[in-house]
Amino acid sequence: MTQTTDRDTAAAQKKDARAAAAAPDASGAFTHRQIMTILVGLLLGMFLAALDQTVVSTAIRTIADDLQGYDLQAWATTAFLITSTITTPLYGKLSDMYGRRPFFLFAISVFVVGSFLCGISQSMYELAAFRALQGIGAGGLMSLALTIIADIVPPRQRAKYQGYFMAVFGTSSVLGPVIGGFLAGQDTILGLAGWRWIFWVNVPLGAIALAVVFKNLHLPTRSNRHKIDWPGALGLVVFLVPLLIVAEQGRTWGWTDPKSLIAYVVGALGFVWFFLAERSYGDDALLPIRMFRNRTFTISALSSIVLGAGMFGGILLLPQYLQIVQGSSPTVAGLQMIPLVGGIMLGSITAGQTISRTGKYRLFPVVGVVLMVISLVSLSFIVDSDTSVWALVPFMVMLGLGLGFNFQPIILAVQNAVSPREIGVATSSVTFFRQMGGTLGTAAFLSVLFSALGDKVPAAYAAAQGSAAFQAAAAANPDQAAQLQGAGTDLSDTSVFQRIDPVLAAPFKDGFSSSIDLVFLIAAGIVALGFFVLVFLPQLELRTTSGVQGQAEDEGEAATRSANAVGAAAPTSSAATGAVSQDGAPALDADGQAHGRHEAEERGRHEGDDDAPTGLASIPEDHLPTK
Repeated sequence: MTQTTDRDTAAAQKKDARAAAAAPDASGAFTHRQIMTILVGLLLGMFLAALDQTVVSTAIRTIADDLQGYDLQAWATTAFLITSTITTPLYGKLSDMYGRRPFFLFAISVFVVGSFLCGISQSMYELAAFRALQGIGAGGLMSLALTIIADIVPPRQRAKYQGYFMAVFGTSSVLGPVIGGFLAGQDTILGLAGWRWIFWVNVPLGAIALAVVFKNLHLPTRSNRHKIDWPGALGLVVFLVPLLIVAEQGRTWGWTDPKSLIAYVVGALGFVWFFLAERSYGDDALLPIRMFRNRTFTISALSSIVLGAGMFGGILLLPQYLQIVQGSSPTVAGLQMIPLVGGIMLGSITAGQTISRTGKYRLFPVVGVVLMVISLVSLSFIVDSDTSVWALVPFMVMLGLGLGFNFQPIILAVQNAVSPREIGVATSSVTFFRQMGGTLGTAAFLSVLFSALGDKVPAAYAAAQGSAAFQAAAAANPDQAAQLQGAGTDLSDTSVFQRIDPVLAAPFKDGFSSSIDLVFLIAAGIVALGFFVLVFLPQLELRTTSGVQGQAEDEGEAATRSANAVGAAAPTSSAATGAVSQDGAPALDADGQAHGRHEAEERGRHEGDDDAPTGLASIPEDHLPTK
């Protein structure tokens, strides 16, 4: 009995020692080694979420055929999209209230369980349900990873670490089609259908991420002094679910079909419900409305919608062109996208290192938008049915650079502009708006593409009918010529154009190239809107303390001021009168509530808040307290 007790005591001591070694020092700072160890778990979690979106899209046709539910395949994608989008802001708000670690562990666990269940699905209905469960986990993997790195790394050094996240995102966009195409192409692996391993590969990766995060991520616990905004969460569901469904299904239903119209009405009612709930809950809201008075937050949210649409438009359309027109397999098309990924990685690393040295981030998103517009416009001119893949490389690199210059600096700007207590909700909100932009952009671009194909492909075939070469090919291949009847209206199997005589397939490829040129041009126009938004992005001084340190300082300052207020016979100053304490923090406001120094900074540093404390607004910028 004594030996058992001794062993238990020794095990407990080792556990405490490991936790102490992984915890920050007394000032709340983490060492570079601690940060890199934690980063491994965060990157694995993000890799799981990013990889899953591309690996499944490549293999979904094979999966649907095997489960005898080809006409239901879209619901497997829609279910994942709905749950991952809706839960993103929930993770952000709840992690601000209760801490990041338990929710990140929960997200990984749910994603792994959902992945395992997807691999044993026996019907498309089961797969859709398990994909929805998987999406609940995925919603927290990306946003919480970016939030946790904000907790442990100061903004001034954060950019160089965040560059790894864009590198992982870009790598997954290449590896996804390669892995998905390889596994889906195997009839069986260890006696089971090859496509099932697309989901099961997440299980060991998720287990590693879970172990790394559990062992190494130890952040200070947070006290809960808030109420949960359940009405706002429900309103968000009512708002988003119909719109996401119609975004995915509208092209099939028709945008003016009664089902689509009902979805629009329900979504509008949900938005009104959500807005009223957020206004009622104030600071406890899922997405506090007052945050939109923060100019950095508002500009970042708007630009994320626009750039999300442009990003997904480029990443979605290029592989389609490579596969349908160039005849590349999904695996080869994924490898041909390496220049885009290389541009993303180069842009992220360059932006991160430069921001860490100079503290200036505003220029990168603006330059990134310009590069994206130039590349999309150029692609709209050079993409043709006989364009060499090598001719696309410079513009793919340029598009990648634009993406790399944008997303991490925008996240950094938001995290730096808000109070450390609200980093979670701010980060998840920007991620949420980006996902919404990507979803709406994808739906819009596909709608334009297929509408254009309905006109351009028949026109191309009509023009080719008088060609002697086309007539000779049709006479030599009567069966193939018969397959082309109705081309441009029945696109359920585009692989037929890779199997028939190249002369007979050429008009379709010409029509498809012309249609995709139009979509690239529209995408460029949408991204260009981001330029006119981002030119108003403020350049704030980057704090030199992490989120954990900032919260600790806020709490310490609030406790000190509360104690002083209780001991004073009568208050002698208030934030309402503009008085500030000796350390630069505002005194108690008219309601007797203490505001932390970071919150005062966020409201007073030329952010455009209507309710900025008068005293701070009158102090010169270079005399404001900084972190």
